[in-house]
Amino acid sequence: MNHSLNTHQNILELIGNTPLIKLNNCVEGFKGDFYAKFEAFNPGHSNKDRIAIHIIEEAEKQGLLKPGDTIIETTSGNTGFSLAMVSMIKGYHCILAVSSKSSKDKINMLSAMGAQVHVCPANVAADDPRSYYQVAKRLHSEIKESVYINQYFNELNVDAHYRSTGPEIWKQTQGKITHLVASSGTGGTISGCAKYLKEQNPNVQIIGVDAYGSVLKKYHETQELDPNEIYPYRIEGLGKNLIPSATHFEFIDQFVKVTDEESAHMARRITRKEGMFVGYTSGAAMQAVKQLAEEDYFGEDSFVVIVFPDHGSRYMSKIYSEEWMVEQGFFDAANESHQNIEYIKEKASKE
Repeated sequence: MNHSLNTHQNILELIGNTPLIKLNNCVEGFKGDFYAKFEAFNPGHSNKDRIAIHIIEEAEKQGLLKPGDTIIETTSGNTGFSLAMVSMIKGYHCILAVSSKSSKDKINMLSAMGAQVHVCPANVAADDPRSYYQVAKRLHSEIKESVYINQYFNELNVDAHYRSTGPEIWKQTQGKITHLVASSGTGGTISGCAKYLKEQNPNVQIIGVDAYGSVLKKYHETQELDPNEIYPYRIEGLGKNLIPSATHFEFIDQFVKVTDEESAHMARRITRKEGMFVGYTSGAAMQAVKQLAEEDYFGEDSFVVIVFPDHGSRYMSKIYSEEWMVEQGFFDAANESHQNIEYIKEKASKE
């Protein structure tokens, strides 16, 4: 090897070590300092690269995978893309059961990366045979020499962030972090980071972000899954209609719920005010911070790290589409781009 060359053997060597970037315009007037852990800098453009490489390499070490085998997973899009990317480099087939709530952009990206994609209805119970959980399990049972990643119930999901994201944040902040804010879907990111950070300093406050229509916040507070909490919502990769074992509630201090509409506008605001092209769940995490700041939750000495999980390019047909925003009823006189509403409505009526 020529050690004078500054090169990488493949794209997987670029996973991790994402930057921590100070937020300025979106937090004007807030007490404390706020930084984004910008996970779109991973080669697969999301924090899910971390779990994809970790889980697959652990399976290889255990002799569960050999070249030509099939990797199967349930995904809202980002994990699937990361798995497809890793699978392609390592010589595996990749089959993904994807929620119909996932943007067309995400689904097209999965196919472009060589994955076989099964789109499943979003608004069905987790134990419904049509749900993406059950479809993935069925495919795993039917396909010999396959491995089901099962991120919602795989402890390696948590371990990946305990070994990488958590230590990175601690080192990047020189141990000054006082609060971590992260959206909770599978729970792997927030739980792994929280476990590591709490070991370094038990006083670090861990704030999970949940969606209206999801059961996580109430379960955290009552230890009971309330079916009445469940109803359709639009944010991808955030919240759940079941309780993933990859969510370690004991490390999370509180949950904050956010709405679809405010999260969409906040993602667009981050993009326009900070120059970071972020996804829907990044907007949700920032919206939770805004709500807490308005309640005077943070102090002048607060050092807040917010996980921005993925890149805005995966939401071009959703939150970055004027037409989609209008269709959802997300534009009005109080929000940006409302001057375009009549034009868009007229255009839609003609089509």
